Amino acid sequence: MSALENFSPATREWFRGSFGAPTPAQEQAWDEIRQGSHSLVVAPTGSGKTLAAFLWALDRITTEEDRGTRIVYLSPLKALAVDVERNLRSPLTGIANTARVKGLTPPSVSVGVRTGDTPNAQRQAMLRNPPDILITTPESLFLMLTSAARETLAGVETVIVDEIHSIADSKRGAHLALSLERLDALLEKPAQRIGLSATVRPREEVARFLAGARPVSIVAPPTEKLFDLRVSVPVEDMANVPAAPGGTDSDAKNLSANSLWPHVEEQLADLILDHRSSIVFANSRRLAERLTARLNEIYSERQGTELPSQTRPPAEVMAQGGSVRESPAVLARAHHGSVSKEQRALIEDDLKTGRLRCVVATSSLELGIDMGAVDLVIQVESPPSVASGLQRVGRAGHQVGEISRGILFPKHRADLLHCAVTVERMREGAIEAIRVPANPLDVLAQQTVAACALEPLDVEQWFQTVRRTGSYSSLPRSAFDATLDLLAGKYPSDQFAELRPRIIWDRDHGVVTGRPGAQRLAVTSGGTIPDRGMYPVFMVGEKNTRVGELDEEMVYESRVGDVFALGATSWRIEDITHDRVLVTPAPGQFGRLPFWIGDSLGRPSELGAALGRFIRDIAADDGSVHERLSESGLDDNAVTNTLSFIREQRDATSVVPSDTTLLVERFRDELGDWRIILHSPYGLPVHAPWALAVNARIRERYALDGAAVTTDDAVIVRLPDTEGEPPGADLFAFSPDEIDAIVTAEIGSSALFAARFRECAARALLLPRRDPGKRSPLWMQRQRSAQLLEVARSYPTFPIVLEAVRECLQDVYDVPGLAKLLTQVERRQIRIVETETNTPSPFAVSALFGYTGAFIYEGDSPLAERKAAALSLDTTLLAELLGRLEMRDLLDGDVITEYEGYLQWLTRKADSAEKLSDMLRTIGPLTTSEIVERCTDDPAGWLRGLEESRRAIEVAFAGRTWWVVAEDAGRMRDAFGAPLPIGIPVAFLEPAPDAVTELIARYARSHGPFTSAAITSRFGLPYGLVISVLRSLATDRRVAEGEFRPGNDGVPEWCDIGVLAVLRRRSLAKLRDAIEPVSTTTLARFLPGWMGVGSHLARGADGVLSTTDQLAGVPMPASAIEPLILGTRVADYSPAFLDELTSSGEVLWAGAGALSTRDGWISLHLADTAPVTLPQIPPSDLSAVALRIEAVLVRGGGYFFRELADSVGRDLLADGEDPPPDSALVDGLWELVWAGRVTNDTFSPVRARMSSGRRGTAGTTHRTRQVPSRTRTFRAARLPRTALPTRSGPPTVAGRWSLLPMSEPDITVRAHGMCEQLLARYGIVTKNVLTAERSPDLGFTVLYKVFRELEERGLCRRGYFVETLGAAQFATSAVVDQLRSIGDQDSAGTALALAAVDPANPYGAALPWPDPPTGGHRAGRKAGALVVMVDGALQVYLERGGKTALVYGDDPATLHGAARALVGIARSGALDKLLIETINGVPAPGAEHADGAVGFFARALSENGFAVVPRGYRYRR
Repeated sequence: MSALENFSPATREWFRGSFGAPTPAQEQAWDEIRQGSHSLVVAPTGSGKTLAAFLWALDRITTEEDRGTRIVYLSPLKALAVDVERNLRSPLTGIANTARVKGLTPPSVSVGVRTGDTPNAQRQAMLRNPPDILITTPESLFLMLTSAARETLAGVETVIVDEIHSIADSKRGAHLALSLERLDALLEKPAQRIGLSATVRPREEVARFLAGARPVSIVAPPTEKLFDLRVSVPVEDMANVPAAPGGTDSDAKNLSANSLWPHVEEQLADLILDHRSSIVFANSRRLAERLTARLNEIYSERQGTELPSQTRPPAEVMAQGGSVRESPAVLARAHHGSVSKEQRALIEDDLKTGRLRCVVATSSLELGIDMGAVDLVIQVESPPSVASGLQRVGRAGHQVGEISRGILFPKHRADLLHCAVTVERMREGAIEAIRVPANPLDVLAQQTVAACALEPLDVEQWFQTVRRTGSYSSLPRSAFDATLDLLAGKYPSDQFAELRPRIIWDRDHGVVTGRPGAQRLAVTSGGTIPDRGMYPVFMVGEKNTRVGELDEEMVYESRVGDVFALGATSWRIEDITHDRVLVTPAPGQFGRLPFWIGDSLGRPSELGAALGRFIRDIAADDGSVHERLSESGLDDNAVTNTLSFIREQRDATSVVPSDTTLLVERFRDELGDWRIILHSPYGLPVHAPWALAVNARIRERYALDGAAVTTDDAVIVRLPDTEGEPPGADLFAFSPDEIDAIVTAEIGSSALFAARFRECAARALLLPRRDPGKRSPLWMQRQRSAQLLEVARSYPTFPIVLEAVRECLQDVYDVPGLAKLLTQVERRQIRIVETETNTPSPFAVSALFGYTGAFIYEGDSPLAERKAAALSLDTTLLAELLGRLEMRDLLDGDVITEYEGYLQWLTRKADSAEKLSDMLRTIGPLTTSEIVERCTDDPAGWLRGLEESRRAIEVAFAGRTWWVVAEDAGRMRDAFGAPLPIGIPVAFLEPAPDAVTELIARYARSHGPFTSAAITSRFGLPYGLVISVLRSLATDRRVAEGEFRPGNDGVPEWCDIGVLAVLRRRSLAKLRDAIEPVSTTTLARFLPGWMGVGSHLARGADGVLSTTDQLAGVPMPASAIEPLILGTRVADYSPAFLDELTSSGEVLWAGAGALSTRDGWISLHLADTAPVTLPQIPPSDLSAVALRIEAVLVRGGGYFFRELADSVGRDLLADGEDPPPDSALVDGLWELVWAGRVTNDTFSPVRARMSSGRRGTAGTTHRTRQVPSRTRTFRAARLPRTALPTRSGPPTVAGRWSLLPMSEPDITVRAHGMCEQLLARYGIVTKNVLTAERSPDLGFTVLYKVFRELEERGLCRRGYFVETLGAAQFATSAVVDQLRSIGDQDSAGTALALAAVDPANPYGAALPWPDPPTGGHRAGRKAGALVVMVDGALQVYLERGGKTALVYGDDPATLHGAARALVGIARSGALDKLLIETINGVPAPGAEHADGAVGFFARALSENGFAVVPRGYRYRR
């Protein structure tokens, strides 16, 4: 009899009318389900298994009167849940209509969907009227069980778990298993569980996961699913890819000209257009976006639409970004997890209804979503696994009996092998075995908090409930108790707040109860899916229009105005806030491709072994290989490339790596170092732990940090060149008995462990979300996780550390698989062969391609971190440079009092027994009177209750009676010898060898600055012991010694590092709040005065010395130093002053690059501080003569030119070469000057260099007025003189030459000196100030660390002092006061003319240049240019020589002042002449008659002494 006969008449007739007869899977499933058995139904996609699971329960609902939720359907995807709800409408409507036709009462069955996307109103409606069928996700079921909604589940009879294979092998599955047990605990009778899957092995393991130890009927009829699979390669030779069809000659310059991708993309477009409905699967979101964009471009081009060309140069496109354009014609849309759910729903509907031909998807469409009549699936790149490949291809021909057609496109030759073996195993149905995670303690912790949040939980019953699940069937009682200890507060929450108790464990009665807030914690921070800190993307002005999400790292690399592509649409970033990105559509614009950083689990070892067997079979080439490959679905090109790839490998290395032969290949890379590659097919889960062991061996043998990087096909090691024999196979040979211990020891210091620990801690509710409605930045999660790990490392049995290690070894790595492999090597079932090649073999080339990506994006640090590592500061040395920590002048007394009151619970008093318990745990021992002072009510009852429940005890020491939490019992006994009451749990009586240290550290954490005498007085401890412990804590950087409280008269104080950080932060914030930022023009008024421009206070050589001190290290044009820099600062400046200082050795000058043949950048330095202010000399290509000169100067001392020439000549003659002429020596000497290597004891050579050549000063950037030569009496006939050889040389090389001192090599010393110099030079330092410094080796990132340390020590202040310049501004208090006083002054109309490169000019450095005036161009800090400011506002910018003038203001009086300032600087002798030819682009001769600023300025020039000449306005002194 057919199983269909057991259904009601209406159901039976509807089914026969719709489908005819049931499939074998349905027949067998209904027989088992009807008997009430837990069932696992395994059948191919399109075999009707979902209906098989639903129909029997549906039939019961339609024939019985009971109402309420009877069926719970669990979907791993929210989209699948919606799809199933839609598909259920057909049977429900059909059965109802059939009942009406038969004269029966039609059943009324309600269906509800509850997921994370369900609006709150719908959830409330379902609480009032529970649906008969609830479609939900594992996470939503967990939330319902942890809230009042669980009452609606009391009548559940059937639970259906769809796509069970996608849940069982992860912690999400363990989480669901516990939720199902909690659901059963609500029911009178456990619900029947039905699991569904198309691809699962071993079935018995998944059945155990589904129902634990209970019997499960496995329904797996031998139904044959028909597949039409092909592997396609669009070119004949993948090693020499021809140019793309339709390419041009210019394509040869394009990186993609010889790429396989254009060929693949064209063929993809052909296939899509040849079919009605297609899905293209990619293995990453980025590739999905790229393919979507290219397919739409190709489609638009084929329709004759002209696409815009890219206008942005490649250098402007973000690294990783790529660039695509939005096409007018749409052939495909992208579908992945970072596209919003609304957009995904629209895309799915468009494909089903035929409005869209193609969807390019990731695994988001892999599971059982019905995508309608899809007739082709294309997989680009080999699928992650055979099971994944079957799921994806199964989207085509989704109906019963249909053929699923799929085509795979490999991306390179190694990938071709992967595709070939995957297709073979897909045909055989040889899917990989899954492994259910065993005993995940983080999930247990979360579910325990949730289970006891609403009602007390019996510990023994809960332990039995947990053990009933398949995931925890082997859970040791010790691990269970350790998890409860963690949740009950065993570990010190005073060191990390989130370690505070989440539950109350009454050990006497064996009951756990949730503490206040436990339910909210579980609901807001529950689940197992890691939080990646993604940025949601929203449309501007649209409250709920979500576009998708972007990776945090990409958002940090983006700026407002950038355009990116997402879902085949271009979007322009309008704003980036702390928790979202706001965008507007940018149709037709080029957009960067986003990138998302995710995890790759790698190839399973089982598939790797199959790949190795496949390669071995092909390499054997027994004559049937070609036929086998063709039958497997490889086209002719694929067959040819497969055979040639393996043949070329055999020719290169004589051996082809396989499942029985591993190959160690050794060759030298581009730098001459060794690359050692272990070729192995066994996949990343095996290779990654192997690499950890290899790294440990390299560190042990060579004292080098390990450099082993892994891919699915290789372990790649890079070692520096050595004189001895480089390692080979011995580097990879380990005993199988030792490998587990080696990997376990290494894993704790790996990046993988840190990441997994963070995720485990979050699952265990130790890193709860601060605000569930807002994004949690990933960097902040990492920071908090690192702090927790620092505490946890001190406790070897900390459950989450153990769980993170277990997850790494068992779930991420396949250490058992590695041990099995090494055992086979030891038994010689697998051999390791060595070879040395001159160039990488074909297999090595493919492996190195993956190695490059792994090294750049995984093993290596990001660019910013690399820079920080290269310029890492020695914090100890920095502290010594900054001196003793004396912060009494920085810390605010009110802030200390306020925060100390908070720490001591004097301002946040306890209002319940739970808060009292937290207070004792935080502060430590308290007397009864101290407790009364800290409570809102009489605490006697609370204390009595805590004592009776063994959560607090009373102890006596130091002559007083104290209350402490029970967890401190062991500490009180071991620190003070205090007698303990009976009945304390054994877990709290463990020895505490560091009891005194822990108590003093907690005292520090709960107080502001304190003295050692305060601890001695409170606890009765010996003074020497207290001092010893405090110094030990200071060594561990847990407390700091100094003078902290205002008014301290030299008494040493101590303060916890964390407390001190808060006090500093709040004191500084209070200081910042008291400051109103001034305008940018105020800064521009302040800076020249701060630098002494026009003050006439500096005089004589001393004035030049003080000015040099302030400007030390700033490169300035040589032609501007004396007339425009020193001359504007020193009232009576004379060149003799500078020569006096250089000849006496007090001042040095150094070149920093040439500007022209006679001008260049020069910096001045005080001799005492020159090593700190001189930059590090970059490598440069010097001429042979320059190198000879330098070789002489290296010997030491100063050389006159002739002495230098003689020494060089002697050296050359000794080498058999002729001495160079003087002109060559002069050129070589100045080459060394501009390279920053030599100096002179006078500035005269620089002056002579600027005035050399033709008459005048052509060739210098600033045309300085020339002083006329002294008059001489005219003589008609001069007496002839004998020509004598000169010993001094030309004027351009007069004086004594010597090498400049070496720059300080210690980066910490230089950074500290640079920060002090910047504060002295500019008064206020911002990031943009470094623009004027031209310092290539000290960036603001490094200097910021020093500034921050200076701030924390009260040596400078950080704040928002000047508007629009950001918060990272540093200054001293005196400067801030002076700046504010200038801001309070009225404008005086003071005009000031400066060189554009003068540090006193803030524009183009601290301040941005104003927008160019109409007709003008953007200004710049160029040598030879001048600026004129009036009351700090930029009014005029003159190019070199005044040829072009940019006028920014249009006030006549202001422009008159600017003209007078120009006349003044010319009269002072700083300039020879000025000739202004254009004003804002208007020719000067006619400018006087122009309107606005141009006319005003032209008339101001005329009225202030400028003469009108045919070329413009000229002023000559």
